[in-house]
Amino acid sequence: RTNLIKILKQMGEDSKISIRNIRRDAMDTIKSQEKNKEISEDEVKSEQDNIQKTTDSFVKKIDETITAKE
Repeated sequence: RTNLIKILKQMGEDSKISIRNIRRDAMDTIKSQEKNKEISEDEVKSEQDNIQKTTDSFVKKIDETITAKE
């Protein structure tokens, strides 16, 4: 049982890392669009906040799932 919990926590951490990588890629895309003058600074700030909220939401779901399965 303890080994299963260790495996579950590792899988949860791997999932969080994947989510953070996706967030980083999305942020880079937004910054490049701003640099190319495709979107305004206000839109950049709005999109970054939206991406961060979504990331936090999914990380919270992962944590809740891990806690429930323990």
